[in-house]
Amino acid sequence: MTSFDRRSILKGGAALGLASAAGLDGFARAWAQENQWKPEAGASLKLLRWKRFIPSEDEAFMRLVDAFTKATGVPVSVTSESFDDIQPKASVAANTGQGPDMVWGLYSFPALFPSKCLEVGDVADYLGKKYGGWVPAAEAYGKVKGKWIAIPMAFNGGYINYRISSVKKAGFDKVPEDLDGFLELCRAMKKNNTPCGFALGHATGDGNSWAHWALWSHDAYLVDANEKIIINSPETAKALEYVKNLYQTFIPGTVSWNDSSNNKAFLSGDLHLTNNGISIYATAKTERKDIAEDMDHAVYPVGKSGKPTEFQLAFPILAYTYTKAPNACKAFMAFALEAQNYNAWLEASQGYLCHPLNAYANNPIWTADPKNKVFREASTRTLAAGGLAPVSEKVAAVLADFVVIDMFAAYCTGRDDAKGAIRTAERQAQRIFRSS
Repeated sequence: MTSFDRRSILKGGAALGLASAAGLDGFARAWAQENQWKPEAGASLKLLRWKRFIPSEDEAFMRLVDAFTKATGVPVSVTSESFDDIQPKASVAANTGQGPDMVWGLYSFPALFPSKCLEVGDVADYLGKKYGGWVPAAEAYGKVKGKWIAIPMAFNGGYINYRISSVKKAGFDKVPEDLDGFLELCRAMKKNNTPCGFALGHATGDGNSWAHWALWSHDAYLVDANEKIIINSPETAKALEYVKNLYQTFIPGTVSWNDSSNNKAFLSGDLHLTNNGISIYATAKTERKDIAEDMDHAVYPVGKSGKPTEFQLAFPILAYTYTKAPNACKAFMAFALEAQNYNAWLEASQGYLCHPLNAYANNPIWTADPKNKVFREASTRTLAAGGLAPVSEKVAAVLADFVVIDMFAAYCTGRDDAKGAIRTAERQAQRIFRSS
């Protein structure tokens, strides 16, 4: 693995802070001359991406897009959709062969239709060799059956967001790093009318991430490394009981939350602990400075294994095989992850995005504010979507169908007892994993 230090990573003025338009354009022109993926004559691209939570991230991304177009002559039209709408729209495009050339989406969605994804191993090899290699979770999301079908652009660390004063009032100096201590904290906060809350609805990012952590932290998994279904276990029953106890400390309404619900509740002052990216803090710094000063972030508690079992949000980008401009797609992917673009983009995201390539671990965003530090670890502490199993089309289908979060919601709300909730999840898994 190549060794990188802060100076080498930030070499070139364009990478320091938000690159000036002139500096970025100059780099882009030089890059386009040497780029190995020469865009097709008359190429134009349509890109569908998730709707931004940090305006400065979106602005930096669009500067990158504009510089790419000026340097290569390839127009790039960007449209945005909510987290929950990306996967359905991407699936429709894959099935019909019509729509955007590229989709920048969530988790393992490219694995839902791997044969429809342009192979991008050459881009992955180029970036990996140049920037210190891919973190293991990034490679897990980029590959299906040994082939690169997507490029992991970033991760989003979803960690514990909490009000400092509320945690101290509950009798704790910090968020406990063990499961029992964490539950004790949430109960104490509930008694003080400073409640917690985690999404139990179909929140693609927040809901899936914490539900899988809750399952995996109890050494419970949907399937094993060979995709044998193992959800019906005593460990799963313990996870259900733990989450139900947590649910009793929640603010009302979490069963219908989407990915923006906890942001709104926290910023309104009604919610005092939740799981989220750094977007709550970033917004609070401009709109609710009182909350920003009184909040911080912590990693998820660790279960009996003694190892992190987090499930952080991955953001892979794919190009469809039907695109008329495969070289232009590959050029864009490679360009976006070059240091002169990526370092400035990371900083503009204010810690919302976390690196998939080892070289970017030294970006100054992680030390610019002590409250950002925990998010630096997102890409290295996370497991991939399969838990014990490799990412596959079936693993992606389980995630898209909200199998795990629905199991917890059914038990917590009393719609089903523990055995029934587990059995329903088991049947859903059997339908998916045993299908041809």
